[in-house]
Amino acid sequence: MIKRRSLAILVVTGALSLASAQDSSNPQQPDTGQAQQSTPANGTDLQISPGQSSDNTAPGTSENPPISGVDLPNLEPQAAPLSYLQAGAHLSESADSNIQNNVGGSELQSLSRAEGSLELQRLWSHYDLALDYLGGVGYYNVRGIGLRQIEELGFYQKITWKRGEFGVRDAFSYQPEGSFGSDYGSVGTGGAGLSDIGVFFGGSTLGSLGQVPRIMNLSLADVVETLNPKSSITATVAYGFVHFLQNDPETGNAFIGNSQVSGQVGYSRIMGPHDQAGIVYGYQDFQFSTGATFHSNLLQVLWGHRISGHMDFLVGAGPQFTEIDHLLTPVSALTSGDTFPPCTIANGAVECPANDLRVSAAGRALLRYQFTKVSLDAAYEHFLTSGSGFFAGAESDIARLDLTRQLGRVWSGFADIGYSRNSRVTPDTCGSVVNCSGVSANIYQYGFIGGGMHRRFGRNFQAFASYQFNELAFDRSYCGSTGACSRISNRQVGTIGLDWTPRPLRLD
Repeated sequence: MIKRRSLAILVVTGALSLASAQDSSNPQQPDTGQAQQSTPANGTDLQISPGQSSDNTAPGTSENPPISGVDLPNLEPQAAPLSYLQAGAHLSESADSNIQNNVGGSELQSLSRAEGSLELQRLWSHYDLALDYLGGVGYYNVRGIGLRQIEELGFYQKITWKRGEFGVRDAFSYQPEGSFGSDYGSVGTGGAGLSDIGVFFGGSTLGSLGQVPRIMNLSLADVVETLNPKSSITATVAYGFVHFLQNDPETGNAFIGNSQVSGQVGYSRIMGPHDQAGIVYGYQDFQFSTGATFHSNLLQVLWGHRISGHMDFLVGAGPQFTEIDHLLTPVSALTSGDTFPPCTIANGAVECPANDLRVSAAGRALLRYQFTKVSLDAAYEHFLTSGSGFFAGAESDIARLDLTRQLGRVWSGFADIGYSRNSRVTPDTCGSVVNCSGVSANIYQYGFIGGGMHRRFGRNFQAFASYQFNELAFDRSYCGSTGACSRISNRQVGTIGLDWTPRPLRLD
C-alpha cells in the first residue's frame, strides 16, 4: 500500500509548503478500535492511500514493495482498511515580504486563503479507489494580482491479484504559482500517492518567479508481478506536463511549457530479512513549447535496507545517456564567417539536424525513519528535469529534509529544509531577443528553510503557525554583458491557519 503522508494545512506561498510537507491533521476516523489514519488538510500534498492490501495482493508488496517500483513501505501504524468520505474546510492568513516573487523585490503584503476539501476512499476485495479534491481561492492583497483560483485533484485506482497489482494514478493542479518546497502546486511531489517517487517522471517545478498561473498534471500507471517469494518485476509509464497561462508580468517573458513521457522497467530480489537489490532501466522524452526536444536513457543499480514500520533506506546510481535533437545554438555565439549547412537560422538561433549525445550519471538516495515521537524523511536526487519554465531542460540536484515531532497530546512541531541546483541542458537562445521564452541564465538555485507548530482543539479543529525563508538565485549570466544586476529573489512568509475536519462518514 502506498504510504499516506499528512497534508499541509493551507499552504501559503512560501511558508505553506512546510505545512504541506509535514502536516499531521489526524482527523477522527470512525470508531474501529484501530489506529487512526491521517487525513488531508490541503491539496498541496494530496496523498491518496487506500486501505491495506487485500488478501489477493502478492505477499510482501504492501510492507516491503519491490525497490524497482514506485511505492515505498508504510512506516505508519497499520490501521484497519476503511471505506469513508471525509470533508474539510481550511482558512489561513499570511504575511509575505515579497508576495509578487520578483527578483530584487521587497514589499510586505498579505495573502488570505479559503479552501474546501473532500476525500473518498472505497475498498473492495480486488479493487481500491481513492479520490482527493481541494478547491478554493487565494486573495493577494497587492495591485495586479487580487483573487486567484486554487484547484487540485488526485485519483488512484488499484487492482490486485494473487501475484501482483496494477495501479493508475493522476495528480492535477491549477495554481497561482508553484515551486519545489515552498509554494503549493508541486504535483510531482504531491497527489495520488506520487509524493515519494521523486522528479524522474515529471509534472512538477523546482522554483518559480513572479505570479504566473500554471496547470500541472502527472498521470502514471504501474504494474508489479511477483515471480517467486524473493523476486519481482515492475513496469511504470507516465505522462506529465506543465502549462503556463500567462507571461511574467514583471519582465514580459513567457515561461517555457513542457510535456514529458517517461518509462521504467525493473527487477527486484530480496537478499535477506531486511535487504533488497534491484536493477532499473529508465527512459525520458522531453518536449518544450520553444520547439526544443531531447531524450535520455539510464540504467541504475539499486540497494535497499528496510525494517518494517521503522526504517527505509534506498540508494541507486548508474549512467545516463542524453541525446539533444536538432541542437540549437544562439546566433550571438556565432561569428560573421560561420556557416553550417544544412543548418538554418530561425527565432534567433541556429538549428542543425545533427544531434548532441552526452554521457552523465543519475541516481537517488532516500532515508526514512520512524521514531517513537519523531519522524525523519531525507532525500537526494540527480536527474534531468523540465527546467521549471526557466530552461528547456535542466540537470538537477535536489536535496530535502523533513522532520516532525509530537510534543504532547495536542501539540506537534515540524521543520523543513530543501535545496535544488539546476543547470541548463540546451543552450540559451534568448541572447538579445526581446520577450524570449524562459530565462537568460545558465544556472539557478532555489532553497528554503522553516518550521511551525500545530495544536488540536477538540475533535474537529486544528490551528497552526509557520514561518519560512525562501531564496531563488540565478548565476551572473542572468545579467548579460553588464555582469551586475538584481538576480536574487528572497521571500519570508509567516502564516497562521485553522482546519476544520469533521468525523468522516463511513461507507462500509
